[in-house]
Amino acid sequence: MNDSPGWAAPGSSPSDGERPGAPAGQPAPPAGGPGWSAEQPPPGQWQSPSPQAPPQPQPGQGWGQQPGTPYGGPYGPQYGYPGGPGQWGRPPAAKPGVIPLRPLGLGEILDGAVATMRTHWRSVLPITLVVATVVQVISLIAQKYAMSDLTVATEQTDPSLSSVGSSVALMLGAGFIGALGGVIATAMLTMIYSRAVLGTTSTVSGAWREAKPQLLRLLGLMFLLAVGAILLITVLFLPGILTQNVGLVLAALAASLPLFTWLWIKFSLAPPALMLEKSTIFKSLARSSKLVRGTWWRIFGITLLTQIITGIVSAIIVWPLTMIGMIAFGGGLSGIEDGTASTAWGALILSGIGAIIATTIVMPIQSGVTVLLYVDQRIRREGLDLELARAAGVENYGTTGG
Repeated sequence: MNDSPGWAAPGSSPSDGERPGAPAGQPAPPAGGPGWSAEQPPPGQWQSPSPQAPPQPQPGQGWGQQPGTPYGGPYGPQYGYPGGPGQWGRPPAAKPGVIPLRPLGLGEILDGAVATMRTHWRSVLPITLVVATVVQVISLIAQKYAMSDLTVATEQTDPSLSSVGSSVALMLGAGFIGALGGVIATAMLTMIYSRAVLGTTSTVSGAWREAKPQLLRLLGLMFLLAVGAILLITVLFLPGILTQNVGLVLAALAASLPLFTWLWIKFSLAPPALMLEKSTIFKSLARSSKLVRGTWWRIFGITLLTQIITGIVSAIIVWPLTMIGMIAFGGGLSGIEDGTASTAWGALILSGIGAIIATTIVMPIQSGVTVLLYVDQRIRREGLDLELARAAGVENYGTTGG
């Protein structure tokens, strides 16, 4: 018998020689007795009974149950009887919020992320819109001056180190601001999604109050992952660079892609674990590793599909505006050929507008999928659905029928 929650059988069949409902060991009544037909086939000649419609249970009465006491389980009451309409199985799970409180499928995770953005847009969209606007304005200014300085430096026969260094510093500064904005948005969106699972709404100020105590730790987590990635790249590529051995460089390149992908998925659930469990940096990394263990390929597939979908959505929004800006404000095809179109103010502004729109849309989906993957893994491994049901006020969730 399967011991999985919600899938226990309603009761074993009576063994030979025992009367249904009698205590164990009590013999069955003789043929013709109460509850048994007087016409019994000869021994060894049992045949299938004539076809007839199976008995229909009354509403609220399952097979072998008393009226009004349907078979229950952690996923709620179950009706029906084996072989008939409404066979034993898992009924619709409680759904106080954007997801049902049971192990989730791919479609339910994606739908939950989109449903949260659609239902709680007053909380979600202002966060991503503000973060995307600030990041894109800073990135646009940095790109304008950094690219212009690099273009001038490459045209010089002896480019100065200061001009190249200033361009690199501008780009790194813009990247840091972008990462900081992403951390803030991720922290606040995580709180909004955690409440959406319970069916409660969040405000921007409420999400900020809940996320603020963990912001420094989340920033430290992202910084630690970035430093670890840089150190890993150094270890992999440094021998080939120092020896100028092309074979070692290619081997490092071949090893880095699967290694980074494995680590990326292994620690992908660390941010929601850190925010929702109020844990430390290293405990959140350990939690993510534990939750991902054994289901790496599933989480990888869902995460990769999410990245592909959001990438396509971003490209559909950004690229048309970018091309229009280059053609209209960057000197047309000649400007695209010589590279001056990409630094024209009109092209940069249209491209930035497209990036703001795309980020506002795709960032909640990416964050939502990560949070719901974390919730799904805890439901599968730790029975988190019972705790969520109690927190959401779902009555009689996880109790069995009498």
